Amino acid sequence: MDASPHRHLKSIVSQGDSSQQRITALAWSQNNQKLAVASSDKVVQLFDETGERKDRFSTKPGDPKAAKAYYICGLAFSPDSTKLAVAQSDNAVFVYRLGLEWGEKKSIVNKFIQAAEITCLTWPKEQPNSLVFGMIDGKVRVGNLKTNKAATLYQTDSCVVSAASSTDGHAIVTGHLDGTINRFFFDDGLTGASQGKYAVHRSAPNVLAWGESVVAAGSDRIVVFYDSEGRILQEFDYSRDDEEQDFTGAEFSPSGQSVVIGSFNRFHIYNYSAALGQWEEAPAKFIENFYTISALAWKPDGSRLVAGNMCGAVELFDCCLRRSRYKGKFEFTYVSPSQVIVKRLSTGSRIVLKSHYGYEIQKVNIFRDQYLIANTPDTLLMGDLATCKLSEIPWQGSGQEKFYFENAFVCMVFNAGELSLIEYGVNEVLGSCRTEHMSPHLISVRVNERKNEEDVKRVAYLIDLQTVNILDLNTATNVATINHDSRVDWLELSGQANKLLFRDKNRQLHLYDIATQIRTTLLNFCSYVQWVPNSDVVVAQNRGNLCIWYSIDSPERVTMFPIKGEVEDIERSDGKTEVIVDEGVNTVSYTLDEGLIEFGTAIDDKDYERAVALLETLEITPETEAMWKSLSQMALKDRNLVIAERCCAALGDVARMRYLHEVNETATLLSADYHMVPTEHFTIKARLAILDKQFKIAESIYLEQGKIEDAMFMYQELHKWNLSIKVAEAKNHPELANLKRNYFQWLIDSGQEDKAGGQKEEEGDLVSAVNLYMKGGQPLRAAKLLNTHKLTDNVDLTERVAAALHKQGLFERAGELYEKLNSKERALEAYRKGNAFRAAVELSRSAFPQEVIKLEEQWGDYMVSLKQMDGAINHYIEAGRSFKAVEAAIAAKQWKKAVGIVDSLQPPESGKIYFQRLAEHFAEVQDYAQAEKYYVMAGQPQDAVEMYTKAGNWDSAHTLATSYMSTEDVAFLYISQAKDMEAQSKLKEAEKLYLTVKEPDLAINMYKNHKLYDHMIRLVTAYHKDLLVETHMYLGKTLETDGNFKQAEHHYVEGTDWKSAINMYCANNMFEEAYRIAKSYGGPNSSKQVAYLWARSLGGESAVKLLSKFGLLDAAIDFATENGAFDFAFELSRFADKYKLADVHYKHAMYLEDEGKFKEAEQAFVLGGKPKEAILMYIHNEDWDAALSVAEAYDPTSVGEVLVGQARVSFEHKEYSNAESLLLRAQRPELAIKFYRDSNMWKEAMRFAKEYLPITMADLNQEYDRFVSGQSDKGREDILSTAKLLEQQQEYSRAVDMYLKITPAQTTDVKFLQQVWEKAVELAMKFVPERGHEVVETACARLMEIKQYEAAADLFAGMEMYKDAIDAYIMTGLWDKAKQMLSYAPKYAEYVENAYVGHLKSTGHAQDLVNVDVLAGLDMYAEQGEWDQCLRTASAQGPDVLNKYLVSCCAMLIRDEKFDQAVARLTEYGVPSTSTNHDLYVRLSREILSKGSGENIAALRDMLFKLVHGPGLTMQSGIPTEFDRYLFIAHLVTLQRYCDKKKDLSYFAAKQAIASLRYTKEIPADRAFYEAGKAAKAAKMNNMAFVCWNRYLDLSDAIEDQDASLLENADFQKTDVPFDIDLPAENLADVNREEVRDWVLQISLDQKVNQEMDQRDCDNCGTAIYDAGLSCFNCQTNWDACVVTGYPVLRNKVKCGSCSRPANKEDWNKFVMAERMCPWCATAQTPQYFAH
Repeated sequence: MDASPHRHLKSIVSQGDSSQQRITALAWSQNNQKLAVASSDKVVQLFDETGERKDRFSTKPGDPKAAKAYYICGLAFSPDSTKLAVAQSDNAVFVYRLGLEWGEKKSIVNKFIQAAEITCLTWPKEQPNSLVFGMIDGKVRVGNLKTNKAATLYQTDSCVVSAASSTDGHAIVTGHLDGTINRFFFDDGLTGASQGKYAVHRSAPNVLAWGESVVAAGSDRIVVFYDSEGRILQEFDYSRDDEEQDFTGAEFSPSGQSVVIGSFNRFHIYNYSAALGQWEEAPAKFIENFYTISALAWKPDGSRLVAGNMCGAVELFDCCLRRSRYKGKFEFTYVSPSQVIVKRLSTGSRIVLKSHYGYEIQKVNIFRDQYLIANTPDTLLMGDLATCKLSEIPWQGSGQEKFYFENAFVCMVFNAGELSLIEYGVNEVLGSCRTEHMSPHLISVRVNERKNEEDVKRVAYLIDLQTVNILDLNTATNVATINHDSRVDWLELSGQANKLLFRDKNRQLHLYDIATQIRTTLLNFCSYVQWVPNSDVVVAQNRGNLCIWYSIDSPERVTMFPIKGEVEDIERSDGKTEVIVDEGVNTVSYTLDEGLIEFGTAIDDKDYERAVALLETLEITPETEAMWKSLSQMALKDRNLVIAERCCAALGDVARMRYLHEVNETATLLSADYHMVPTEHFTIKARLAILDKQFKIAESIYLEQGKIEDAMFMYQELHKWNLSIKVAEAKNHPELANLKRNYFQWLIDSGQEDKAGGQKEEEGDLVSAVNLYMKGGQPLRAAKLLNTHKLTDNVDLTERVAAALHKQGLFERAGELYEKLNSKERALEAYRKGNAFRAAVELSRSAFPQEVIKLEEQWGDYMVSLKQMDGAINHYIEAGRSFKAVEAAIAAKQWKKAVGIVDSLQPPESGKIYFQRLAEHFAEVQDYAQAEKYYVMAGQPQDAVEMYTKAGNWDSAHTLATSYMSTEDVAFLYISQAKDMEAQSKLKEAEKLYLTVKEPDLAINMYKNHKLYDHMIRLVTAYHKDLLVETHMYLGKTLETDGNFKQAEHHYVEGTDWKSAINMYCANNMFEEAYRIAKSYGGPNSSKQVAYLWARSLGGESAVKLLSKFGLLDAAIDFATENGAFDFAFELSRFADKYKLADVHYKHAMYLEDEGKFKEAEQAFVLGGKPKEAILMYIHNEDWDAALSVAEAYDPTSVGEVLVGQARVSFEHKEYSNAESLLLRAQRPELAIKFYRDSNMWKEAMRFAKEYLPITMADLNQEYDRFVSGQSDKGREDILSTAKLLEQQQEYSRAVDMYLKITPAQTTDVKFLQQVWEKAVELAMKFVPERGHEVVETACARLMEIKQYEAAADLFAGMEMYKDAIDAYIMTGLWDKAKQMLSYAPKYAEYVENAYVGHLKSTGHAQDLVNVDVLAGLDMYAEQGEWDQCLRTASAQGPDVLNKYLVSCCAMLIRDEKFDQAVARLTEYGVPSTSTNHDLYVRLSREILSKGSGENIAALRDMLFKLVHGPGLTMQSGIPTEFDRYLFIAHLVTLQRYCDKKKDLSYFAAKQAIASLRYTKEIPADRAFYEAGKAAKAAKMNNMAFVCWNRYLDLSDAIEDQDASLLENADFQKTDVPFDIDLPAENLADVNREEVRDWVLQISLDQKVNQEMDQRDCDNCGTAIYDAGLSCFNCQTNWDACVVTGYPVLRNKVKCGSCSRPANKEDWNKFVMAERMCPWCATAQTPQYFAH
């Protein structure tokens, strides 16, 4: 499904812009760059992809003389986007060339004038030279752009009203006025062109489009989709929709899976569902006031849709599904699930990524900003953004693939040890190979990089580190395998892939010629090597030399010149090739000879004339000579004889040049006589074969043409008369006899008797042949002839030959003849002289047995003289010469034979002279056990100890030493050796020796002497940890003394004395380091102190700059002031702001004040802008005159404060008059009153107030009253007596007020207060009734304050204030009295009841609350956690109430992770099947299955059984199927535990445990596999036990590393056992993994056990599948699970009579016979013998 137009982007043409001109046609270019818009004004406007107008042009009438009475009925871009076809109603189609870029000149390139009006136009994208248009007369014609002519595709009798092309561009459909739809297929080179009626639409198909299906619509307002056969696939009827009008346009998305159909004010959108195979209608898109849509066009990349209307508007809509940014460099636009537009933001360039299979693109990545990788479920897409080449290949990846983009033509994908190569732009895998070495330097791919006739696609890669394989990717065959003797670390093929350069770890550079399979070593040391780009020139660096092979075919021809530095790169551009060399300080470029490089390119292109022209400009050097030679070979190979002759001339090969010159002259004559290529003439072919020394080929060429004399002459000219005679014999030449005779005589005359003898031998004259051989000094050939033809009976002849052989020193051959003459003594003597001991021994065994031993010894001596020691060993053994045999074996390094011989010597000590040599050998080859044996046997155990010591095998050395040496000797030996090693600077070895004899102090001292303090610390840590800190401190001081401050710092810090490090750096003026230490270890205060010291050492402006850099200027000033360094503080503050300077003055003043220097402090306070502080200082010291002086001088506002302070002191000294005077001076008389009042001197206060502040008298009197009333007992009695007095005087209102003045402040006597307030109420009620209500309220409020609620309530009730009375009763808990009040005020009944309920809730009396409000009581039970009572009570209120509280209870238990208790609760109360509970049940099921014990899972089974089956045994409706799955899992686990406890059911337990493996997403995988293996082992199912326990071990290892990628799924592929499982957090604690591992290892060595899982054949397709699997991976057949075992139920199926659960008949009967019940429903059952 593609994206639908869902968002309006912009108006390309608004309705006002076109003067209400109808939009007649729209078209997008295939490259997405241009949009053409045609309107009824006959003008075509061109817009870019963003909708900005770039160009416009007016169209021309078909007939220039006619009026412009036409309209544009169709637009179509060519497939290459360079041309635009315009169909006009005046019988014309014009094709305009627009070009690819904006601004290119427009021109008309084709013009098709027709006889009838054109109605529609389409241009199939796979027909670049053919555009199709329909006509009003019913013809459908095609315009050929090459011939500029139109032809009729087919003729109909009805007007063509519409046309459309298929998405693949190979076919068209046309709609006709009579409803007919015709289809035409173009010739695709396979099936040819074809045409026919496709379908008949019920109305004229004015709207026609072709995508996934063909869609047609018209005036009947019905949209019809047709399948590929023209049958109606679907219909969408809108004829009854009054708002719907005629359909006017349709457009498919580029993928063909979405279509938009336009009508009035709306789009109808349809999407194709591949899964359902049908079209689905999406919500229509309504556009108010858009009116009729007249044209539609969908952008080829799928991202935009444009629509034009009758009013001239063109609107642009966004069709993308979503957009996203990738690393801020690219934008991904998803226009459909299978199509993504990738746009480079920097340049705006884009590429359309599309799955050809229609698969959804799931993930897109871009590597190196150029290479594109995308994944679909079944394919892999990749592309090169630079070349815009895309590939899509079928791919089932693991998600762990690695991609390499070093090759510009091929993407390399590495997955699980397999390398796949995909060529960009090709939708199939180019090739694949297996390799574990994926470095770009170890793989080389060449894909037609050098343009030539051959299709070259090869890859070179490593099979292992020493083996290179070269694979031809076209044929998938190995073209070469190179076995090297050391590791290869770099390789690269040449551009033509005919040669391979590779370098090994020894830096040797090798060249391998793939055609000849010859390897050549180019350099013995190579630090850089590379092929020059686009050539076969090699550049390499050999230490200080730059080496260039301009002609790699001649590797010995190398150009070398010295360079400095290292080669970095080779750059080739603009006809220039440079080698870039880094010389350290700068970079230098060395220019190569471009002519020589171009020569190689010319050779590759077979441009021999150009190659000759290049070489002729060059001097003859070894390089150019090699090039002339290479060119000569290539020219001869291609039979360019003139070039070859020129090459030979240049090389100075006169003979070859002359020969070729003659051949060229012959070729010139032949070309004049024969009308053929002269090199094809047999004469030239034969001459060239002779030049190539292929005489047999030349002979066959001559003989094929009947030129026997020419063939014979050829051999005669070459002095090969014998071959000439053979030709004559083969062809029965008449001069054959004369030839032979003349040839024989010539041989005799020329002294070639041996060749004459050969001729006689061929003629059968053997005796003559022997004589001639003897005469020619060839007795060996004579002897061979005698032996071959059994002529040794001729004694004289044989004696002559034997004598001749003896004379020539051919003793062995002579001996053979003597032996045949039965002269055995002479034969033996000849064999001895000729050292032919084998023949001599064989002869002696039969004729001279006593000589055999001597001969064997002599044979051994002879072999030794030839240095063939290994061959001599056995002969010495045969001769019984053991010591010689040992010497030979040792000399031949046949140590095993030497050991065997020595060990067999008797007595054993006789071989003592060899023990030392054998021991030394075995020590050298590191066979230490054997070496020890022979050292000990040689009496040199100390040498063995030394050997072990040198090898670092300290344990063996120590064991051996202690076995043969005393403890003191061992210690002395080890310490001596350690000191020797120490002297040799082998400190590590010395340390081990010291430690072996338990002398760590010596090792520590050694490291100390060598100043290797890290090792010293390591040993101290290990052996004297208590001295570690002390050692660190010692080393720190030592290193500090030595000036090694950095190391000293390390040890100070390690010794936790970082302050010493700071002091060290500070003492050496290394304040920066000191600051670093302080900041790292000492915190902010330490760093500030160091910075301060640093600044003090600098002083002045430098100090300020330093402190400002650290942001510590203010802090340093503060620190200086805090430490009394005010001079430095003032120095720093001069560079700070003025406020800081003032602050320093202020702190200085504070310091001076503390020092008692008050006058100086005063000055400092004033300078710091703090005169008030000086005043306060003097006030504090009671120096009032000084204080007043400063105040008057600097702070007049403080004068009053000074006077007030002095007055306060005078009051304290009881100098009241002086104080009053001072306060009056300060104009603060109120303070005098306050002082008097605070001292309870009310009389003086009233006096002073009356005299100076009479206005305050009233307030003062009130305060005095309050004072009096505030006096506790005395005040209470005064008030009470006053009140009684007022009562007697009948001033009741004032008496009431006085009574009410008594408050808890005067007394805590509650009864007294109650009596007083009741008295006030009584007086008010009797004598002041108008105040009654007010007094009652006041009294009651106060009673309630002192918690006399009942008294207050009685008062309220007496005043008929029932609501207040009720509240008071409630507050005191007198609910009965509160309820009694309801008889007077029944309207408060509900209020009382609610309050009572609230009271019960707050006090937690749930049992009482239930009697009042059941739900509230239940809620309280729940809140209190009394779930038993809550649920018991709720169960009596109905299922809905019970379910509510049961769910709440379970939710609480789940939150507390008490899953087992939740299951028990649910089981107890019937497991309500309400759908809202399902999520809770799912959570419980998952938690119990993944974490619960066996008992918990059994309880879960009971719960789920009640849920799924309810009260009966049939499944309840509405229960999700996942609960049946969980129930079955719990059932299997529970049943397996049950069967596991019964010996006779162990077989069932094994199968149940194995079946449970398919549920390892729900149950812990490690526990499942362990239990399955354990049960299978108990049931003797060793193969399944092996598989399961092996998997368990893999899981346990993965759990330890918490890395699931370690798991291999090979054993469980194509099964229903899941692989992508969650790993448990930790391994099983109750399992002995080592026992499991040992058993698995034992079984793996048992050949009797099939180490694979059980399999069976699928009942449906016969495929071998997993025995316990419930589905077939091949045919997708599914089976039910057996209720007994969990295995699939196959043919013999039975069902439980009660619950109908299926089972395998055999398993059912066995279980039921044992248990007498169904394992599922536990009802009594009997065996069944008839399967369903």
